[in-house]
Amino acid sequence: MHAKVKQLVPKESQDEAVRSVRANYRVEFISANYKGYLHLAMTMALGLGVIALCIYWLESPSPLEWLTIPATFLYANFAEWAGHKYAMHRPVKGLGFVYKRHSLQHHKFFTDTHMEIDSNQDFKAVLFPIAIVGFFVVAFFVPMGFLLAWLFSPNVALLLVATGMAYYLNYELLHLSYHLKEEHWVHRIPGFTRFARLHTTHHDQRIMAHKNFNITYPIMDWLMGTWDRR
Repeated sequence: MHAKVKQLVPKESQDEAVRSVRANYRVEFISANYKGYLHLAMTMALGLGVIALCIYWLESPSPLEWLTIPATFLYANFAEWAGHKYAMHRPVKGLGFVYKRHSLQHHKFFTDTHMEIDSNQDFKAVLFPIAIVGFFVVAFFVPMGFLLAWLFSPNVALLLVATGMAYYLNYELLHLSYHLKEEHWVHRIPGFTRFARLHTTHHDQRIMAHKNFNITYPIMDWLMGTWDRR
């Protein structure tokens, strides 16, 4: 049924529509001075800097405190799933910019038949802006860290922040990798194509608001019944 529906729109028309969207996006949102690799480097530097500080401040965590890592990983996987399913694909009051950037821009720039970037300039259509990363660090990690330090211990707070930031960097790197050209070396990593295929399926505009919301590991997609493995 899906194949028949797709045949109704000639491939040439699909190609032209994507080219038009990309050309307009580049004119409106990507300045001549933008460097995709610099954007990626700044994201990594910010994240790794936060992680390094957390590790530096740790003081002999107990076995119980180390459990913060798997607990935070599962929470981050749920937050990724929920944030993607709701704020990114359904307008939420106060988070309209997230919906606009993801559903109305990213999902038109990349479709299931046009997943590859053309150059590192197109990183802008994949990576979160540095300002948003800084906003979430200040708005979420800082207050959550102080709360956990007060409720449990400073080590628990530091492990949560470090794990959460590591998960975020993992998210950004995987997401970017899914949109790299097929000849890129990342596509030769064992198991990588399975994750990339899940994300390609998500970019099918007929099901993008219903399936495969985990960009990283489809744990919550599996638990919540939103996993599409075709």
